[in-house]
Amino acid sequence: MPGGRRIAAVTDAHFDVPPGECLALIGESGCGKSVLASALLGLLPANAQTAGQARLGDLDLLTADERTLTRTVRGRLIGLIPQSPAAHLTPVRTVRSQLEETVGALTDARGHAAVRAAAESAAERAAFPTDHLDRHPHQLSGGLAQRAATALALVGGAPLLLADEPTTGLDRDLVDHTVDELRRHVDDGDRALLMITHDLAAAGRIADRVAVMYAGRIVELADAEAFFGTPGPRHPYSRGLLQALPERAFVPIPGMPPELGDLPDGCAFAPRCEQASDACAALPPTAGHVACHHPHVPEDLSA
Repeated sequence: MPGGRRIAAVTDAHFDVPPGECLALIGESGCGKSVLASALLGLLPANAQTAGQARLGDLDLLTADERTLTRTVRGRLIGLIPQSPAAHLTPVRTVRSQLEETVGALTDARGHAAVRAAAESAAERAAFPTDHLDRHPHQLSGGLAQRAATALALVGGAPLLLADEPTTGLDRDLVDHTVDELRRHVDDGDRALLMITHDLAAAGRIADRVAVMYAGRIVELADAEAFFGTPGPRHPYSRGLLQALPERAFVPIPGMPPELGDLPDGCAFAPRCEQASDACAALPPTAGHVACHHPHVPEDLSA
């Protein structure tokens, strides 16, 4: 940053996404979710620095050069549904031409008829109407642009799919269709899905596991069934997210998350947490997949 100041956008992110599984990464805006996805694809700004490893098979994504990322990773090993799909679609070309180009580059389809059929099939998978394929991106609503981006990401059958807010701009029926299609993408057991989302209902519908990020750090990693059901989340922030849902208590978490450039030395959630104590002045270690000095203990374990 200007003046030599550094901001840790993501810290201590430890997780895996095995084939056949979906990991939902959730958390408030600005917590670092999309930065993490950009790091995996080598799409961070030039002034960003990374440390650690992000392994896809034998390849370390964080140290891969641009040639490898362009020719081997993007689209082929990792498909991306971007957070801002309209900005990722080529504005001077129709959706059909972009889909057909992607089909030709990433699949075995050859010949005009085969490529055209495969492009239309990809559009149908993403619930993109085929009678809109000859439109340009500026002629699409936000929801249609989202579906076009989803169709493009599904074409290559990449081993890892990164879906960054894939349900933005969609009504509930289309949300369900989209997450079900993404689920089918991984259900054959050979592919994995990392879905970044604010939509907790969509996460509950599709995820095998849930990772909760707060202020750039993953504070809880949990089985989805236990997280959304019984015994529920263990971190106070995670529990607050669920209690804010209209179908639950509909009670918002008080306060605002901290700026990443002004994080406290201790627990970043402490100023908003009803359970905060003097212990929270120190950064909590991650133990049992939760980073908290006062994690919720299920009743059957606390008895």
